[in-house]
Amino acid sequence: MSDAPLIGIVAGEKSGDILGAGLIAALRLKYPDAEFAGVGGPDMIALGFNSLVEMERLSVMGFVEPLGRLPELFALKKRLREFFGQRRPLVFIGIDSPDFNLRLEEELKIDNIKTAHYVSPSLWAYREKRIHKVKRAVDLMLTLFPFETDVYTQHGVEVKCVGHPLADTIGFEDKKLSSREQFGLAADDAVVALMPGSRGGEIKRLAPVFLAAAVGALEDCPQLKFLIPYSSAANKSQIEALFREESIIQGDQFVLVDDSHGAISAADLVVLSSGTATLEALLLRRPMIVGYKLAAITFAIASRIVKIPYVALPNLLAGRQLVPEYIQHDLTADKVRDGIVRHMTGSEDHQALMQEFERIHKSLRLDASSQAAQAVASLIEKDSSQ
Repeated sequence: MSDAPLIGIVAGEKSGDILGAGLIAALRLKYPDAEFAGVGGPDMIALGFNSLVEMERLSVMGFVEPLGRLPELFALKKRLREFFGQRRPLVFIGIDSPDFNLRLEEELKIDNIKTAHYVSPSLWAYREKRIHKVKRAVDLMLTLFPFETDVYTQHGVEVKCVGHPLADTIGFEDKKLSSREQFGLAADDAVVALMPGSRGGEIKRLAPVFLAAAVGALEDCPQLKFLIPYSSAANKSQIEALFREESIIQGDQFVLVDDSHGAISAADLVVLSSGTATLEALLLRRPMIVGYKLAAITFAIASRIVKIPYVALPNLLAGRQLVPEYIQHDLTADKVRDGIVRHMTGSEDHQALMQEFERIHKSLRLDASSQAAQAVASLIEKDSSQ
């Protein structure tokens, strides 16, 4: 067993892997001899992180979908609990995945291991009573957005808003032309990015709507070109199968690409799933249409307890509707098609929207990884008797 100090991290999603990699790099400047272990993805592993299992084993979401995986998830939690109980990390950091990480954090905290949670659970949206569980589970909450801190301050949970790493890495220069060159597009092409999500279930529910809207928009705007990013070979195959079902010919007007950032940057308009991609579109200053559908049972449960007026991050960050969002039964091909046509025919003025996007970008540009590492270091160095 190594004598090097250990920092434990569990990330269960691609976005968490990105956050974890930035945090590891920043913590290494403060703890150059530390080892990092737990669960992470390729970005974290590339920095020497020891992932005890594949990160995808934690990539579940919703209220109902994880139920079939419970035995495996309980076994994994037990394995991690035993590992960290033996190695005694300086701190354990759960990155997002709150249903899994908060349970693990609570057990580790009982064992006098310091705990931090990076990415606030959506207490402001639903399950506000969960704040009591959070208080039992974590010594420090790291939030990405300013509006998330109030509930923790009110309940005496140490909290720090660190901003979002995407706001640090994405600059203010518009790189539309260079991104278009990357895909062989001309400067004056009319380009729409279609982004129906990265999970198989999301693609199954959203891609048919987005593709039908795109085909419909071509009737009014035959010059349109559509970029459709994919995040894995499985995603690509799934979208190609939908192309065949809808008799869409992959080629000049419908192009599959493996770079979502580049696709957003190259586009005039983005039609996308609710999630982190909406923040990326905001930071890249791209107008967007946001859509989302959940599994029917999950939506039935969520609709009873979710109490916020918006789901798209740009709207949440602004506290008002900046971009159109269509959820569940409200998401139709006709509505998305009409939005595409309105934008691409120049019938909407987006100057005020772009100014608001820039204001939000500046508010989130806080050097997130360094801020998070400093807060974690302060927790590690705090006398446990205080």
